[in-house]
Amino acid sequence: MTTRRSFIKSSAVYSAGLLMAPSLLNYNHKYIGLQLYTVRDAMAKDPASTLAKVSKLGYNSVEGATYTGTEKFYGMDPAEFSRLLKRNGLIMPSSHYRLGDEKTNGEMPRGTIMQDWGKAVDDAATVGLKYMVCAYLSESERGGTDRYKHIAEQFNKAGETCKKAGIQLCYHNHDFEFKQENGKFMYEVLLENTDKNLVKMEMDLYWVNKAGQDPIVLINANPGRFPLWHIKDMDKTPEHGFTEVGNGSIDFKKIFKYADKAGLKYFFVEQDKTPGDPFNSISQSIAYIKKNLV
Repeated sequence: MTTRRSFIKSSAVYSAGLLMAPSLLNYNHKYIGLQLYTVRDAMAKDPASTLAKVSKLGYNSVEGATYTGTEKFYGMDPAEFSRLLKRNGLIMPSSHYRLGDEKTNGEMPRGTIMQDWGKAVDDAATVGLKYMVCAYLSESERGGTDRYKHIAEQFNKAGETCKKAGIQLCYHNHDFEFKQENGKFMYEVLLENTDKNLVKMEMDLYWVNKAGQDPIVLINANPGRFPLWHIKDMDKTPEHGFTEVGNGSIDFKKIFKYADKAGLKYFFVEQDKTPGDPFNSISQSIAYIKKNLV
């Protein structure tokens, strides 16, 4: 059982261990990704020009934020969207999906883990996805330990379907997974009750920190379980809001030393809210990343 106290205690041990493990310092990654939710308004209006602009800024990888509910990628079928990505020199190794265990406008949405998942996986394979990520659990989909165990069962089943198509299922965290029941985080319940080969995690570094947890401790406790990261910074105000990468309080340089142990394959810049034009914000973020992280 891992409590917040043991998380903190473990952090000190592992931080000391870093000094004895220089191999963890080796990190080299050619892809700099963007979660397209950051530019969602622009993508909704004109995905072609938006992707061209993203590419021009230096991003060569993107993560999708649509499909659930429409079973299309930004209004396009898989083949058409795949061609658009290629024209802009982009890959999309990952995209977000929903659990789909609640009704929207009185109906269950399609293209979710719970509804029409087989088609979602087939379409993902056509686009060339390597990862399909459950992005979020709505409040009505959450619960206590028993509920999260049930969700873990659904993830394992969905992960089996993904595996047959050569795709890896992942789960993207927020901060609500770090609420405890009987001294255990719900995030632990997911980790312990999912097959580590069928279900991996996309670690959102902002939300882990917002929950008062240490990403490095999670990585050391679950090596190889975090192939995807969201690179999202936390501002230094009392509200701890979103800010551009390198402009906040999260020590990305320290965390990136553990990239190999995490099993990192792709990371994506994400900024849920920006103070102005989101393209200005993602330009600042990639400049910091190129100078300091890759």
